[in-house]
Amino acid sequence: MTPKEKQLYHQIHPLKLLTDISAEIISLYLFRRHKLAAGLIVGLVPPVVVSSIMLKWTNLEKYKQSAAGRYIKSNMTPLAVALRILGTIVSHLGAWYQPLVIPLGEGLVVLGWTVGLLRRNKTAESKQTGRTPVQA
Repeated sequence: MTPKEKQLYHQIHPLKLLTDISAEIISLYLFRRHKLAAGLIVGLVPPVVVSSIMLKWTNLEKYKQSAAGRYIKSNMTPLAVALRILGTIVSHLGAWYQPLVIPLGEGLVVLGWTVGLLRRNKTAESKQTGRTPVQA
């Protein structure tokens, strides 16, 4: 498996997901308490450490062959990654300034993960109606 493939498929490993989600929740709490340094450390260090370890020593072939692996191979585009990053930034700014904004940020993260499903539904709909998504 190439380093580029490992970089892609490690994102769906359960340990990586657990680390990212846990770090997000704890760092949002710390940002809400205006503990910038602690929030940044918790939000960035564990995900980077886990990613580094996984990229070096984890066999990710079964994740590549899984349905989730096939999904992210075709759908984890630069736009999807940008949505995930933007969502994290919006969530953390919301935690600092206005907690009501946090769901908007987390929604962008979810959108980044699921944008391929939305695109797939549009394509299926256009096949049924005979229209392209632009015509619909």
